[in-house]
Amino acid sequence: MSGTYNQGGEGPRIETKAQLIEHISAGEKPASQFKLGTEHEKFGFTTDGHNPLPYESEGASVRKMLEGLTRFGWQPIEENGKPVALKRDGGSITLEPGGQFELSGAPLDNVHETCREVNSHLREVREVADEIGAGFLGLGFSPKWALEDTPMMPKDRYQIMKAYMPKVGTLGHQMMFRSCTVQTNLDFSTEADMVKKLRVSLALQPVATALFANSPFKDGGLNGYMSYRAHVWTDTDNNRTGDLPFAFEEGFGYEQYVDWALDAPMYFVKRKGVFLDASGQDFRAFLKGELPALPGEIPTITDWEDHLSTLFPEVRLKTFIEQRGADGGPWNRLCALPAFWVGLLYDDAALNAAWDYVKDWTDEERANLRTGAAKHALKTPFRDRTLQMIAKDVLAISRSGLKARGMLNAHGEHEALFLDDLDEIAKSGVCPAERLIERFNGAWGGSVEPVFEEAAY
Repeated sequence: MSGTYNQGGEGPRIETKAQLIEHISAGEKPASQFKLGTEHEKFGFTTDGHNPLPYESEGASVRKMLEGLTRFGWQPIEENGKPVALKRDGGSITLEPGGQFELSGAPLDNVHETCREVNSHLREVREVADEIGAGFLGLGFSPKWALEDTPMMPKDRYQIMKAYMPKVGTLGHQMMFRSCTVQTNLDFSTEADMVKKLRVSLALQPVATALFANSPFKDGGLNGYMSYRAHVWTDTDNNRTGDLPFAFEEGFGYEQYVDWALDAPMYFVKRKGVFLDASGQDFRAFLKGELPALPGEIPTITDWEDHLSTLFPEVRLKTFIEQRGADGGPWNRLCALPAFWVGLLYDDAALNAAWDYVKDWTDEERANLRTGAAKHALKTPFRDRTLQMIAKDVLAISRSGLKARGMLNAHGEHEALFLDDLDEIAKSGVCPAERLIERFNGAWGGSVEPVFEEAAY
């Protein structure tokens, strides 16, 4: 959910819907220039007491983490005089509402590079965290802290979102303050390429949800789900979330996504670095100069970028495609997610095979897979099969795509090596959350406290 750090109102003014469409289509690039970006979030906690990291404190704090990381060349970004993010070499570290640390990685050429980036980042985080008495947890949902015990970061946009969320869903605050994800950002070459990749990603997002399901705890006990994070998204704000069934309709393209985005209510508009509350207001009215939050002004392209960043479907379209369906987890699975999607989407034969695999799935079947994966993970039924069987097939397609890319590391190994752990999960049919539940009911004696050691980075 990382935001932009512009001052607001920058760039050319928008006078037609065609400009909004052109902004997205400008992301097109030849396959030879395709990049991948990986983002992941993690929970900070105090090693003494396993409490959430406050923004400021005499002890371990979010602010001390941000300031400590500047030794590695990260440049601070401030809001209202307080550091709220860092940037370096095309990447950034941002704060989610409850203090979750997010690495938004730089655009890179292959999974080997993105895994080195993740590993370097986590080493830096651990060095600073060890000094101040902090740790970081790789789960999809906070296992212990109640909502009222979770601190709020000093970012104005989060104040607006916090006030608005209860008006449009029952679980929006849970999403904001208590969830962590890992996601991948990938490129497209043409409108047709975008359409096929978006459809494949939307259809197969439940496979990623199931393979990465890693959030069975809530308030110190079991919550009844394999991915409670995925469940939370089903009642956050249906005007801006979901699996986008219209994307499978004949004629879908950039314009139809823009229409959907225009129909989604706004959160805010930004001017001179100040967030103005526009929650529930209409971007179409903004185009006419009739936005109540900013009467008489028409938007700029930066306003459109900000609005696109407040939409949270299972797969999001900007000038690239974001796959958003996986729970946060350990180091190895942070590398596995980009491998999974790159293998499916960046090789034409694999992409065509994946589309052939899902193209006859109905809207209802895709919706059932989405809710089923959150609850049952790989045991979710589908037709006369299970999501486990689908995962095995899809992983085989992904592996073939990665091998076809021929991207080797210094040891001559393909990117496909990053799928090995996912293959084991699919083969067993037991998702990561089920492993945690086994330990909770067994060796942990019904306590979540051991998770702060066993799932820590």
